[in-house]
Formats: sequence, structure tokens, C-alpha cells
Amino acid sequence: MQDQRELDVVLMGATGFTGRLVAEHLLHRHGVGGELKWALAGRNLEKLEAIRANLGSAASDLPLIVADSHNSESLDAMAERTRVVCTTVGPYAFYGSELVESCAAHGTHYCDLSGEVPWMRRMLDRHADAAKQSGARIVHCCGFDSIPSDMGVWFIQQQAQKKFGQPLVRVRFRVKAAKGGLSGGTFASMLNIVDESRQDKEVSRVLSNPYALCPPGLRKGVRQPYVNGPKLDKSLNAWMAPFIMAAINTRVVHKSNALQDHAYGEDFRYDEAVLTGTGFGGRMKSYAVSSGMGLFALGAGIGPIQKLMKKTMLPAPGEGPNAEQREAGFFNIIIEGVTEDGQTLRAKVKGDRDPGYGSTSKMLGETAVVLAMNTGEDQPVGILTPSTALGQNLLDALVEHAGLEFDIDPE
Repeated sequence: MQDQRELDVVLMGATGFTGRLVAEHLLHRHGVGGELKWALAGRNLEKLEAIRANLGSAASDLPLIVADSHNSESLDAMAERTRVVCTTVGPYAFYGSELVESCAAHGTHYCDLSGEVPWMRRMLDRHADAAKQSGARIVHCCGFDSIPSDMGVWFIQQQAQKKFGQPLVRVRFRVKAAKGGLSGGTFASMLNIVDESRQDKEVSRVLSNPYALCPPGLRKGVRQPYVNGPKLDKSLNAWMAPFIMAAINTRVVHKSNALQDHAYGEDFRYDEAVLTGTGFGGRMKSYAVSSGMGLFALGAGIGPIQKLMKKTMLPAPGEGPNAEQREAGFFNIIIEGVTEDGQTLRAKVKGDRDPGYGSTSKMLGETAVVLAMNTGEDQPVGILTPSTALGQNLLDALVEHAGLEFDIDPE
């Protein structure tokens, strides 16, 4: 039973760069020995001890757990001790499968930073039934991919129901501005997906389906829009280009719709893009961004070029932007939608840190805490999305503790 467990949250991967940031956030918010009982986990005790020491004297009593991603016995022992396992150990296709299996079997809630659609599909097909039977909530994509998208769409849909009494059947997500890059883990996962798709045609089919992460029987729907090149957004009168996270985020949003019995509509359409500006300058930038995306995709599929990309684009293990760089980052997103009868609504989602590390670490940490603290038989279970697992409780925590803003534009 979860209420008899020793710990609330175990942070797996605390010795990695993002894991350390999550640990710092949890320590700042909850300390050690307070209401939240949490611990650090990893496969190397000496490294865990070093991380704990680096966190300062306030963390001296923080429990440490040795667990290996490929040692089921150690993962089972860890899962049985805690309500939630929060993991930053990726690529998840390499290091996450046994952990998901263990959490699903033991009724342990789970959250991660995965954006690996084929792997998440495998986890859904293999472990959804076990998670439902045990009462586990398995929640992927709890960082920049895909909380701003998933929670942002959930938020504007809630507001549309209040204002119009009906959902927004067409929603557009536009990155207006951002400072700070994606994490090395995100790029590593992308390159791994490219490798998988070259080796397995089924992976390519999964990647091409916008409904790939929906439950079985709900993996088909209306044709979805997709921004795959330079285009003018007439509603905002600005040029736009493909958004690198769209292939992940859109699948998560459609899964949320399916899990809510199509609360956004059975003909719900959704797309994402990055705005590049107005006029001639915005148009030229949209062509440049689109070309860059195309070259990245092309290069990722060529072995020698991919190796070069890994050396030049991915930070070394344990490395990332410093505190000043993380705090100087931000993101500003516009989400707009229209109802079946033409009524419109626009929302803004903002973050106060760089997307890939500063904001992502706080989003993941808050997801883990909300998972641990929101218990009861009325909670949804299975393999879920952030919005369908935690809804308003998570949105409130993100605003209060993770530096995010969700607002409706005044008319």
C-alpha cells in the first residue's frame, strides 16, 4: 500500500546534470526531514555521496539508494520503498524500460523527461494494464516537452468551457520567443529515434501517426495540420517555421484528448510552430530555420555526420549551462483556439528559466511532488499525460513553484 511507504519521492539519476538541478529544486522547496520524504538514487554510491555533499549541509541526512537501470532486483527494491520515482536517466529507450516495468508492477507512480515517442508507445502497449491494476500513474514528458503544450492546451480548453460552454476544436501553439537551448539529453534521444527508425519500419509508422500515443482503438482520427516549412500565420500576421518539439508535443496533446473521452472534440486539430517575425525579415528567418531543421534531419540519418553532431551538439556528461545562463533564459508561447461556431480565445504560457534545463528541472520536480501528495481512490491510474494525471493541481504547482504563467489574453 502506498500510504505505508517509507519515502514520497526518489530521484533517479541525481548524479547527472539535470538530476542535480532537480535535487537542488527539491532541497530548496522542501529541505530534508520535512513533510516531503525524498531520496537520491543512482548506480554509484560514491557519486551519490559527492552530489549530496555538493548540495551542502542542509542535505547531509538525505537518504541515498543504489539502483541500476538494468538490475531489476534493485529497481524492485527501490519501487517498493517510495510513492514516486522521478527519473532523469535517458535516453529512456536505453535506461528506462525496466524501471517503468517495476513501477507499473508495484503500484509506484513514475515521471520522466522522455520525448521518445516509439519507446513511450512500447511502454504503453506493454505496461498500461499492469499500471491500472496496481494503481500506478506513469507520466512521461514532464519537462519542456511536453508540459507547456499539454498543460497549456488543457488550460485554454478549461477556460473555453467556462466562457463558451464548448471546446476549442482548432488550436494553434506558437513559440513567440525563447532564450536557451534544448538539453543534451533531448538531442541524444532524437538521434536515438533516428537510429531506431532506420532499423525498424514499425518505428517509422509510429512516428508518422499523430495519434500514436493514444490508447488502442483510438489511434486514428481526422487529418492533422503540420507546419513543415516557411508559412505565414495569418491570425498573428507573422511568419513561422517548424518547431523541433512538435512531433512529440502534438502526440501528447492528442493522447490527453483521447484520455478525456475527446473533451476537445473528436475532430480536434492541433499544430505547433515557432514564430520568426513579421515582414521580409521574418520571412527570411522562417526560411533559414526551416532549412536548418531539414539539414538536421538529413544529417542525423547519415552515420558519420550523426557522430559529428553528437560530438558538437551534445554536452559532455555532467555539463550544461551555468546558473547565470539558466536564469537568463525564458520562453514565451501563444496558444490560440477557435470553437466550432467561430468564437476565439488566446492564452499565453511563459517560463522564467531556459527551457532545456532551468525550467525543465523545476517542472519535473513539481510533477513528482504533486504525484506524491495527491493520493486517493479517485485518482486516474495507468499510463497518462501530465494534464490527465494531475490537472489543476499540477497547474497550480507550476505557477506557484516552477516559474510558469498561464494567462488568457484580455479581449
